[in-house]
Amino acid sequence: MKRAELSKKLIKQVARTNVEFELIKPNDRVLVGLSGGKDSLTLVHALKHIQRVAPYDFTFKAVTIVYGMGENYDFLRRHCEEYGIEYDVYETEIFEIAKEKIRQNSSYCSFFSRMRRGALYTYALEKGFNKLALGHHLDDAIESFFMNMFYNGTMRSMPPIYKTQKGLHVIRPLIEVREAQLTGFVKKNGFMAVGDEACPAMRFDIKEPYVREDMKRFVKELEGRFRDVVKYIKASFRHIHDDTFFDKERLKV
Repeated sequence: MKRAELSKKLIKQVARTNVEFELIKPNDRVLVGLSGGKDSLTLVHALKHIQRVAPYDFTFKAVTIVYGMGENYDFLRRHCEEYGIEYDVYETEIFEIAKEKIRQNSSYCSFFSRMRRGALYTYALEKGFNKLALGHHLDDAIESFFMNMFYNGTMRSMPPIYKTQKGLHVIRPLIEVREAQLTGFVKKNGFMAVGDEACPAMRFDIKEPYVREDMKRFVKELEGRFRDVVKYIKASFRHIHDDTFFDKERLKV
């Protein structure tokens, strides 16, 4: 059985996050959303590594959400078979639903994200998984933080783990890994990664996801001006003095 080559740095980061936030525990049944992009490809191979070296047993399975627009994911099935990763596809009618729900020239990112996440929740709960692993990385968390601040007036990011109302734990093992590391992993191993062309929104007359791209450029510009800015933003996510803002419920008076 083949093994993907993971850098020592990436392994160390994922292992540390897993231990610190207790993402995966003995006897967990973990579902992984595998889109075929660089993030989810890195995630399944990182979990495969943890499964080999962890001093306890857990199982995980990769699943791809099929939107119902004629997708063919045989290449992902072959990839998972080659690397000993349990795999399945989950057929949905998200594409047909979108035709009725999405208005012309409307934003699509949040719609498809919610629908895909809902499908993953459904599959996980129906099949008896207690955790769902997603491939969000540190750049996603930082971009989301600024998006929420600039466009929603809230201070919010992406936690390493949270619990849904139905009791499913959602975990993000790559949340302390930089996006460039994931790109490097895919290139180093010669993997074919799915890009934006697989997104069903590309078949609609809608706006491009300019907000997320603006945030990517904004963070890149910050790094260009302040070399260690990402390191300090990451540190600030761990050192929150929430009684120093204007939220009356959090003030110490």
